[in-house]
Parts: sequence; structure tokens; C-alpha cells
Amino acid sequence: MSFTVAIVGRPNVGKSTLFNRLVGKKLALVDDTPGVTRDRRPGDARLMGLTFTIIDTAGLEEADEESLQGRMRAQTEAAIDEADLSLFVVDAKNGLTPVDTALAEMLRRRGKPVVLVANKSEARGSDSGFYDAYTLGLGEPTPISAEHGEGMLDLRDAIVEAIGKDRAYAKEDVAVTDVDISEAAGEGEGEDEEPVYDDTKPLRVAIVGRPNAGKSTLINRFLGEDRLLTGPEAGITRDSISVEWDWRGRTIKMFDTAGMRRKARVTEKLEKLSVADALRAIRFAETVVIVFDATIPFEKQDLQIVDLVLREGRAAVLAFNKWDMIEDRQAVLADLREKTDRLLPQARGIRAVPISGQTGWGLDKLMQSIIDTDRVWNKRISTARLNRWLETQQIQHPPPAVSGRRIKLKYMTQVKARPPAFMISCTRSDALPESYTRYLINGLRADFDMPSVPIRIHFRSAENPFEGKKRRT
Repeated sequence: MSFTVAIVGRPNVGKSTLFNRLVGKKLALVDDTPGVTRDRRPGDARLMGLTFTIIDTAGLEEADEESLQGRMRAQTEAAIDEADLSLFVVDAKNGLTPVDTALAEMLRRRGKPVVLVANKSEARGSDSGFYDAYTLGLGEPTPISAEHGEGMLDLRDAIVEAIGKDRAYAKEDVAVTDVDISEAAGEGEGEDEEPVYDDTKPLRVAIVGRPNAGKSTLINRFLGEDRLLTGPEAGITRDSISVEWDWRGRTIKMFDTAGMRRKARVTEKLEKLSVADALRAIRFAETVVIVFDATIPFEKQDLQIVDLVLREGRAAVLAFNKWDMIEDRQAVLADLREKTDRLLPQARGIRAVPISGQTGWGLDKLMQSIIDTDRVWNKRISTARLNRWLETQQIQHPPPAVSGRRIKLKYMTQVKARPPAFMISCTRSDALPESYTRYLINGLRADFDMPSVPIRIHFRSAENPFEGKKRRT
């Protein structure tokens, strides 16, 4: 059975840097600003033969329970209670503070194994800080440099000693395999069959939107616990945090992301990192839920986020949150539907669901819309059906003639799904107007029941075997 390790300490001692070192990826945001990490972030760690779950946490500070720092502290304490072992990180370069002493006392009261880690031990003058760590009464400190990877062997030995050899090297009873997230996963080239949708496969869903739209509150309601940090302050979430849960027997991996403001307003380096992390979550996800504040919907930034998601080729669902604050719901709903059709013509048929993350109203309907949209996003259509459809489309609305010569659409096939993409072989593909492409895309949406997902059509001119050859006289 694997074990879980929480990284704890006061702000800016290098916890997220150590987390990234142990998981082997730059998952957690790192900056010189204290207090970058706010939510607890889990990851799969590997350390010289050890495999375990690691949890990055917010820096522990003394604060009022109702304040943002107080709520961050509660998240960290929950991670300590969940973990089998804590890595208590102190800053050997700058020495101990009264906060370190208070945290050491709190960890002792928990009665769980603790490994004292003296980070930044490579720095000049760090010896005094390292020896001061003995005064915390948590045993011998382990000197490391999370940034440069020094001392990892000693850290491995300290973890094994604290958790026990049998527990540290225990084999898993069941092998767990990561989901294949490559671009080509499940996307054969030109397959003629129409496969059945696999509704047992884990589904990756990203929750995006403007700051303070209620994204973290929504995910907490899905989970039924205060897993993510929430509050009235805008911009609480910084890292993109993933959580897993089951919905009607299907595993859902959901990503909470930082609020995305207009690019001109994003000036701080830390916010730029948060937005970049949110963009990575969008690219990693299969379906993206764009959360609107129903009290102030369709801001310019809302429309830009939807356009971004569709350009990335993701399946999109709109969620009008804070529905519990709307009084005349029928009138507002009719207005939202009219604005959705008018302001988002590139997402014709997109599913839009009114919800309340605070009360849980409408969440089942939202999840069903996510599943239905993902089903369309994975859809495949046989080549035979496509070519019969293409012939009908050309009869109803023939391609235009350019310079007296009519363009001929000869053959059509689906080259991939996720999102659906099609190739049409034709004459003079460079002369085909954009309006005719939109006509074909709208026809595909209507005739093959493919609302809301991005549809790509690529045109390819048939090669002329006699092109470039001189005529014999």
C-alpha cells in the first residue's frame, strides 16, 4: 500500500520547488513572492526507488480563521491530517522564525511521523540555520537544495526511516495506469466504422472563467467537501488543481483554474503564470466548462474565453452560475438564450445550463451536458455516409464558379475525432470561399447532430499528373 506525504512549512521556504523536484515536472507555480501556493495540490512522487503521493500546501501562518490566510491554514492542516508523513521544510539560509517554532509544536501534537528538512543548505552562511533546526526538537534535520537537487539521497533515507521499510517499499496490489493523453489517442486516420462511445473511460474536465465567477465553489459542491479554497475575494485560485470523483460510476478528473482577466489587465508575473497554468489545463482537458456569472453575463472577457476554448479544439459547455441570486428566472433565461445565439455564432448549438454552485441546483443537468458534449466531440462518421451527404449538399447548393470554372467537391472522409475533422478532395481548393466552408460546417452540425463542438474541414486539391509537363507536338 502506497503512502502519502505532505510538504509543510512557513511561506517562501521552497515547498513548491521541492514538490516539483519530487514529481519531476513544474506542476506547482514557483515565485519569490511569499504565499504563492494557496490550495493543496497532490502529485505522484518518485525518489530513488520510492513511489508515493506528495501534497504541496500553502505556507502556514498565524491568522484569523475567517481571513484568507486562515482558510489557507485550514487547507494545510487538512493535508497534514490526510498524510501519513509530513516533510517540515525550514529555510537554512535565513534561519528559524517564531512561526517555525509554532509549526513544530503543532506537528508534534498531531503525533504523526515528521521529517525535518533544511532547504537552501547550499547557500553561503546556511550552517547556522541548519544547526538552529535542532532546537525544534524534531530530530536531525536533513540538509537539501530543492532548487539544485542536492541531498535527495539523504531525504530518501530519512523518509524510509520515518515511515518504515515495509511501508516505504510495499508493492501495490493493483497496477494503476495513467490515462493516455497523446494527441493521437483514439484517433485513427480515415477509419470507416463508427465506433460506440465508451462511457466508462475517465473524463477530463477543466473549469474556466473570469475571477470570482464561482469555479472553486462549484467543484467543492460536486465533491461534497471544502476541498478547494473559496471566499469573496477575487483571484483566490492560482494553481490549476485537479480533483477526482465519480459521477454515476464514471471517473471524472476535474481541473480548477485561476480566473482569466483581460490580457491588458494582467501585468504581474505571478498572475501571468497562473493564466498560463489555466491554458495548459484547457489543452489537457477534453471538455471545458466556461463559468459565467449569471448576474453580469457576457462580459467581453467571457466571449474571449469561449472563443479561446473553441480555437483550442475543446468541447465546450456554458454554466450560468449564481442562479440562486436571479429573481425573474424565466425572463433572464430567455435573454441568455438569445444572447448566446447572437454573441457566439461560432458555437452554434452550444449547451448552456443555469446552475448554483452555492446550493447545488442544476449540477446533475450540467454533468449530463458535459457527457453529451464529450460524446459529440468523440463522434465518427463513416466515409460512405459522408459522401452521400456531400453529394446532396452540392445538389442543394452547388459550389460557386470562379473565373467561369465551377469548383468540384469529389470526395470526403473524416480524418480524426476530438474534435471532428474532415478532409474534402476538390478542384481549386484555394479558390473556395469561406462562406461555402461555413455552409458545409453548419450542414454537418444539423444533419449529423453535432452541436457546440469545433468542426474542422480541410480541403485538398487533387494532383494533376500532367501539370508541369510540356505538350508534345
